[in-house]
Parts: sequence; C-alpha cells; structure tokens
Amino acid sequence: MKKIPFTDNYDDLSTGRGYQFKFFCERCGNGFMSSFQKSTVGVAAGVMGIVGSFLGGTARRIASTTEEAHRMTSGVAHDKAFEEAIEEIKPSFVQCPRCSKWVCKERCFNNDKGLCKECAPDVGVEMAAAQASRTVEEIHAHAQVAEKDLPSNVDWKEKRVKALCPKCGVSLSGNVKFCPECGEELYTKEKCPKCGAELSGNSKFCPECGNKLI
Repeated sequence: MKKIPFTDNYDDLSTGRGYQFKFFCERCGNGFMSSFQKSTVGVAAGVMGIVGSFLGGTARRIASTTEEAHRMTSGVAHDKAFEEAIEEIKPSFVQCPRCSKWVCKERCFNNDKGLCKECAPDVGVEMAAAQASRTVEEIHAHAQVAEKDLPSNVDWKEKRVKALCPKCGVSLSGNVKFCPECGEELYTKEKCPKCGAELSGNSKFCPECGNKLI
C-alpha cells in the first residue's frame, strides 16, 4: 500500500458529498483550500435516501446499503483525494530546514537565507520594529518633561527604516533608499504641508511661509 506523507498543518473539510482540505502556514496561519472533489458514491447515497423517504422501507434499506458501501469505500477515495490535494497545494509552501515548519512562500519564507522568517527574519522588518519600539520609549520619556525643556537636538521627523515598500508591499532587506522590486524611492525630503517647501533639520516653522510645524 502506498504511503501518503502528511503534516499537522491542515484541516479535513470532507463530507459525504465530497472531499476538500484546508492547509495553513505554521507561522502566519494563512493558507489555501484544495479544490472540492465530488464523491460519486456519496451523491448516490444521498439520492437513495431521498427516494427512500417517498417509497418506504425497501428503498430505505437500499439507501442504508448504499451508505454502508460508501463507508466501506470512502477510505480509498478519501486517501486518493487527500494525496491529490497535497500535490495541488504543496507548491505554495516550503519546509524550513532549520525548524521543520511548513510556511507559505509568499510571506513567511526568507528566500535570501533559505530559512523561514522566524529563523531568519527580514533585516528591514526587524530594524523598523526596533526603531518603532525605541521611538515609543522616547515619546514616553519626553512626555514626562515640559515642552520647553526638551533637548534641541530631538528630531521628531527623523527618517526611520521602513519594513515594507509602500508601493508594492515587498519586504525590505535593510535600510535601502529604493525598493529592489519596483524602484520606488523610499525616503523623500520632508515638505511643509502648507506651501510644499522642503524642510531640513528639526524645524519648528517653515522657512518659506512661516507655517508652524510642531
């Protein structure tokens, strides 16, 4: 008998009417459902059940026999459907060679490192997360002192590392100036919201129109 390899990252959605399976990423939880495969024996059992409700005991016995036949043969049919579902969905997942988790190729696998992003996180994402955490700490620290006592070198508009390209959504590998996927410029100069003049440093007022910035 042929052995069917499997993991625990799936749900069996099969019923008497047919077979379908849901596979999910062990990191993010996103996934895919296999194509529904109709069970001809199961459909026949359902039809006989309907007929039995009209024709009485004999037809009900036939329906019961058909359902029993379905139970007897569903193992082979189910295994075949499961194997086909695995082959259909498998190309969308990669098994990490380090932690052995099955993760989705689209979001949770680091192609550059050949590992899942839990074992080898994107540098840009981790840098952005670290900077965001540091910024929150700074905000709480500065909130405890009066505004007039804030250090003059505090730049609230300092450019931060970005984790994703705002245009195409690709993960960034580090503190890059342009997206490697679509070429989008990631860091543009701060501009005055009123007149559009370019700003530099920790300006409190626009040098062109005098608009208050902070």
